[in-house]
Amino acid sequence: MRIEDVYIWDINAKWLGITPYQLMENAGAGVARAIEERFGTGLKIAVFSGTGNNGGDGFVAARHLSFENNVTLFLIGDEARIRSEEARHNWEILKKLDFVKIKVLKDSSQIKPLDLSGFDVIVDALLGAGTKGEPREPIRSAVEKINEYAGKTKIVSVDLPSGYPSGIWVKADFAVTFQWDKEEYEGFERVIVKIGYPRELYHLVGPGDAKFALRKKGEHKGQNGKLLVIGGSEDYFGAPYLAAKAASYLVDLVYLAMPEYSARRINDPDVILRPFEGRNFGKKDVEDVLALAEGVDAVVIGPGIGTRAETKEFVLEFLRWCEKPVVIDADALKAVAEDLEAIKGRKFVLTPHAGEFRILFGKKPEGSLEEKAKLVMEKAKAVGGTVLLKGVYDIISDGNVWKYNKTGNRGMTTGGTGDVLAGLVGALLAFGNEPLRAASVGAFLNGMAGDMVKEEVGENFTALEIARKVPYAVKWVLEF
Repeated sequence: MRIEDVYIWDINAKWLGITPYQLMENAGAGVARAIEERFGTGLKIAVFSGTGNNGGDGFVAARHLSFENNVTLFLIGDEARIRSEEARHNWEILKKLDFVKIKVLKDSSQIKPLDLSGFDVIVDALLGAGTKGEPREPIRSAVEKINEYAGKTKIVSVDLPSGYPSGIWVKADFAVTFQWDKEEYEGFERVIVKIGYPRELYHLVGPGDAKFALRKKGEHKGQNGKLLVIGGSEDYFGAPYLAAKAASYLVDLVYLAMPEYSARRINDPDVILRPFEGRNFGKKDVEDVLALAEGVDAVVIGPGIGTRAETKEFVLEFLRWCEKPVVIDADALKAVAEDLEAIKGRKFVLTPHAGEFRILFGKKPEGSLEEKAKLVMEKAKAVGGTVLLKGVYDIISDGNVWKYNKTGNRGMTTGGTGDVLAGLVGALLAFGNEPLRAASVGAFLNGMAGDMVKEEVGENFTALEIARKVPYAVKWVLEF
């Protein structure tokens, strides 16, 4: 696990109704338990807390430790700067306790003369994993003060030694880290305590994943993704348009390549139309469409493209040569099913429903969520890409891990919702996300937009209404 995952899990836990208060309580209690298990009780303990959430964990640990130990809490900084509600809540509790001594040290001149020689244990809850670079004053002086007692007094850090991995960090005997070890941590001993995350969080896609996937990159046109949607035929023109429309709310530019016969029916200034001669795509178009693909960050191929032999040839030839990340959707999946070699070594997302999954892999996904997930993971590994199996719960895997998405509702059985999904996944790929995250978050946003439409109009709506709700779903995520 990486530090980034911690933030994602915290946000997704909150979405499930697990409050930051619960997590902070469990974290602080876990720290206190680890200290008493190692060193016993009846100790004199100094807890150094900063004003962030790491400090909040320290406030809780101080309260738990105070039951059978003599505790002094040093707040480094101004109490007015205690940031989160949960940290402030725990600070206010501490201030009511007569058996915890509190000393507020706002600047380094108050820290330098401290004598900590009477303490058996020093707890470092100054800085969490989110801080960058060397600690600034007055935290820096507190780190230096704690380090004066390294080797003489037991030093325990909360989550990680404050200041790590800069040049100045607390020389702790061990750190109490939460739920699982982090791959960025090395060079210090770690004790892992559980803080109440349920197993779902390994697999569930939530607003935490979406927040990270939606980060914008630049201030100029085109820096936040360019997408090419390839689709349409003499029979269908709505499907590729829905994919392009949904994507247009996320990326800066969307190009829509369609046979001119169906392109004539589209008139939307948000989408840049690129019509190709004739009623259907054929091998004659491969070179020109590839040239278009060179100027974009990602591609969606398949919505409404049809299953004529000449079109299947076009799809396979395009995929053999296209080097951009690509979402392969709808009829393009049927073409690929005939020659999976065409996508070997490429960066791609396949978006089948159960029937298309069977056509692709010869096996229908059945049974429990975990049984289906195992099958999706196995097939994603075999094909060397990411598979997004659409269903009541969408299941997504890149062959190494699997995710599932719970957003969405029965109204989304309406035609076109899969095209909206393909456009969103393509847009997230164009943002520079890895296929697993693009597919997972695309499914989440698609379902979230569908849920927002349902809230307004009930279960009878169209795919275009879902596409139009995308910016609202994004706003909800960013504000969550």
